[in-house]
Amino acid sequence: MISLTKFIMKNIFPLFFLAIFSCQPPSQTQSMLMNDISIIPEPVSKQILNGTFDLKSIKGIILKNGSEKEHHIAALFQEYLNPAVSLSISEFVPASLSGTLDHIIISLDTNAKIPPEGYNLAVGDHHGIELKASSFSGLFYGFQTFRQLCPPGLEKGARSENTLIQNCKVVDAPTFGYRGMHLDVSRHFFDVDFVKTYIDMIALHKMNVFHWHLTDDNGWRIEIKKYPELSEKSAWRVDRTEEPWKEQSPIQPGEKATYGGYYTQDEIRDVIQYASDRNIVVIPEIEMPGHTSEVFAAFPNLSCKGDTLPVNPGSYWPNEDIFCAGNEDVFVFLENVLGEIVELFPGPYVHIGGDEAHKTNWKQCPKCQKRIEDEGLKNEHELQSYFIKRIEKFILSKNKKLVGWDEILEGGLAPSATVMSWRGMKGGIESAKAGHDVIMCPVSHCYFDYYQANSETSPEAIGGYTTLKKVYSFNPVPEELTQSESKFVLGGQGNLWTEYVQTPDLAQYRVLPRMTALSEVLWSGPGKNSYEDFYGRLIHLQDRFDSLGWTYAPGAFVVSIHANQKSTGSEFQVKLSSEKPGEPIRFTIDGSD
Repeated sequence: MISLTKFIMKNIFPLFFLAIFSCQPPSQTQSMLMNDISIIPEPVSKQILNGTFDLKSIKGIILKNGSEKEHHIAALFQEYLNPAVSLSISEFVPASLSGTLDHIIISLDTNAKIPPEGYNLAVGDHHGIELKASSFSGLFYGFQTFRQLCPPGLEKGARSENTLIQNCKVVDAPTFGYRGMHLDVSRHFFDVDFVKTYIDMIALHKMNVFHWHLTDDNGWRIEIKKYPELSEKSAWRVDRTEEPWKEQSPIQPGEKATYGGYYTQDEIRDVIQYASDRNIVVIPEIEMPGHTSEVFAAFPNLSCKGDTLPVNPGSYWPNEDIFCAGNEDVFVFLENVLGEIVELFPGPYVHIGGDEAHKTNWKQCPKCQKRIEDEGLKNEHELQSYFIKRIEKFILSKNKKLVGWDEILEGGLAPSATVMSWRGMKGGIESAKAGHDVIMCPVSHCYFDYYQANSETSPEAIGGYTTLKKVYSFNPVPEELTQSESKFVLGGQGNLWTEYVQTPDLAQYRVLPRMTALSEVLWSGPGKNSYEDFYGRLIHLQDRFDSLGWTYAPGAFVVSIHANQKSTGSEFQVKLSSEKPGEPIRFTIDGSD
């Protein structure tokens, strides 16, 4: 398998050599000029003040109220600034702040007139640095903004000769309450270290939800104490990582399942705490009633056919294997599984999938047909609705809310379900008009497993084409909704399915910088800023990605090349384009300047 770095560097253009001299990403040494600040997501307001503040001049950190949450944020400042200055934390407030010109002041005031998740940050305004919020969330996001004011080198714990930051005032709060990122760990498994890195990426972008897709046809990834067979059998498949996903060959007789893995419950708790420390809620997804064939490697009796199936090494779509909705043992199994899930995950939501549940087997299954007759259902779509509503009743009994992909609308929506609209905006519109909460993640704008640049010069993806500029144009609130209906749109989410994402580097490459664009849409609001303005700030954030060692796609920074052969046979039409605004494209076909 070719490495991602080599693939990015390789220039695939077999017809003739084409050298591009513009639209390249800026070097890491490029930095913003003083008298300006570059922040993503763009704040509600920012005011540039005269002068600069030297980080080396900071003497300590003062906690306004001495609370545990203030302590947590102070520790973040302390660790982050350690390469520049060693800081102590004081749990008292001087009678006058006149002696705090060289301190960081952290204030959590629940009575302050600052929106939830909002913050006020002042640098060099008659005192050192002051961060104020009405919630822990706000303090945390204020710290993220402070990071972007600082030299990128601090991100890797390196001493920097430049320790000056611009004096400024920032007032900020998000537009949407739900700002999420999804990660599929079934198609390809990612260890805890990378999951934490992914959470760090979410946190830097002021996003607050990590949707963890833990089960699917290609692997069960979470330990369930009552059913150890899921970890022993359903978590493993034969290794086909060297083959393209759609061409992966099935298991051979006698072949051992060596690819996969799962998270122990202790690891799950560790990740949840790591996310919580970064103001991120973790939503677990346990797929049902479809996308469940991996379960039948351990428990074939839960399917309609009862066949013992090996875990699929690659997706032979559509997969018709499905939980038997007429079998009571299925609901016993799922309630036992979900019982452990709700104990592990403290957040308000449990995602149950519900997508792409092919009903061929239900139509042929005597038990499912009897269930339809006994419950007075019209068809298999209503059988799915019965299935989801029954699971919802259990989830509600555990004081959790059910979330599902927009297919859960089919046959009738469960009473209090939240819909995640992925097949476009239609499902979200229908749900919001019916008074149901909605999370928008349409495939057109929010599927980050799609190509983001020329497919000829990009690592292989599942298909599609979703550019940075297109993500930035996303509006989670459709114009079809009234003002009152739009309140049911909680926010949006970027999704990373991993059929063609085998490694951590490639996962980062897929989401960056598209996650960056989505974060600004969800925080600042769609249409608040121009794409040109966003792009100008993005090139500075890229330096921070470099310092953090994160891999990002250069598609938005380079020239895209498209060639078509004319019907005459010997001539080609070449189209050059770039998402970088306002820059000319220069090229050569003979190597001359």
